[in-house]
Amino acid sequence: MGNSSCRYVINAVGKGGETYYTQCQDKQELKAWITDHEERIVMNELKITDKNKHPLLKLFSLKR
Repeated sequence: MGNSSCRYVINAVGKGGETYYTQCQDKQELKAWITDHEERIVMNELKITDKNKHPLLKLFSLKR
């Protein structure tokens, strides 16, 4: 996938220590990926980055 066509970047850790990295174009594709993989990933270790988010909002967003 090209960087211009994806909006969300997903980094996740699997229950067996696997590392997942994928890119999604829209929110529906993002939700579908999470639904398909929720049994295999640690939800507390799920990190989703919105590439279209304004840079100032990135500075002030709350992180765990």
